[in-house]
Amino acid sequence: MRITAVESSVISMPFTMGGPHGRFAGQLWERMEILLVRVETEDGLVGWGEAFGHAAIATTKAALDTIVAPLVLGQDSADINGLTRRVLHGVHLLGRNGSFVYAFSGVEIALWDIMGKRCGQPVWRLLGGAAPERMPAYASLLSYGGDLDLVARNTAEAAARGYRHIKLHEVTREAVLAAKRAAPGAEIMLDVNCAWTPPVAREMARSLAGDGLFWLEEPVWPPEDAGGLASLGQYGIPLSAGENTAGLFGFQTLIEAGAIEIAQPSVTKVGGIGEMRRVIGLCEAHGVTVMPHSPYFGPGFVATLHVAAALVERPMIEVLWLEMEPNPFDPWVRCPDGQVRVPQGPGLGADPDPDILARTTRLPPTRIAI
Repeated sequence: MRITAVESSVISMPFTMGGPHGRFAGQLWERMEILLVRVETEDGLVGWGEAFGHAAIATTKAALDTIVAPLVLGQDSADINGLTRRVLHGVHLLGRNGSFVYAFSGVEIALWDIMGKRCGQPVWRLLGGAAPERMPAYASLLSYGGDLDLVARNTAEAAARGYRHIKLHEVTREAVLAAKRAAPGAEIMLDVNCAWTPPVAREMARSLAGDGLFWLEEPVWPPEDAGGLASLGQYGIPLSAGENTAGLFGFQTLIEAGAIEIAQPSVTKVGGIGEMRRVIGLCEAHGVTVMPHSPYFGPGFVATLHVAAALVERPMIEVLWLEMEPNPFDPWVRCPDGQVRVPQGPGLGADPDPDILARTTRLPPTRIAI
């Protein structure tokens, strides 16, 4: 069945994060905004996807509305592999890792949702898996700017809520030690968001080597410096990366360099569910653990649940540590006790609540149709 319409919209919800709101890409981050992609086919089916946004929503949305959506209109909605090849080749001169790939990721997720609905099967079943009702999650704390009291308070609260793994977004050893004191039974991860050049990163890794970190995430700037990242392996801390990596061959570069023990592909950035599946297969062949990157609260998060349930041997789902108002994709984007629920319905199994969707939509949808 042909694709007859692609619609983009932005939903927006205020949130609290256990401390003062920080800045993201130079902007005050006090609302969770999600770039939704709605795809229709000629037989009346509707699929929902999510394209990577946050502070880049306007850019990704423009790429979707002006280039990607026109490219997919009239195409066979079931030919996901072929469409991926044609669209990403069609935009490759515009960037192999950025707004155009993010935009297509949202369309691709929606096509899997449609396929599942047409077949009457959940996406995890289409991927050849069997889903548990629940999977473990880890709390991904936002940055508290080095405030050790806030680090300790939120780490302790996350542990009390049932999380056994807690990730910090800080850049000091003192923050790691504060978290370990606050939750002595929890595993602590540290994500510094590419903060350090390799020489500084090696100094920091040496200082953290005896602290029992579960992993150290993206310690090196720039993130494509696979050799620089690999040089940290001598300190014995498991290294993770992948949210900024361009598709299958980007991960191949990291793996061949011996740079990572844990791969973190992101379904809303890497090209969608199909590319996630290819990355996971590559990691399996090389003995690299996969822990998907998923700091989202829409179809991208739900798609991650399906992929992890079907394809990841020991999944653990990243959940941002924040509280927001009612979300159109509740209850699937909530994690009340350190566990996430896996939808069992056809497709993604998580169509948005229309009333909440109308209430949270920030701008009128943009519709591109035949």
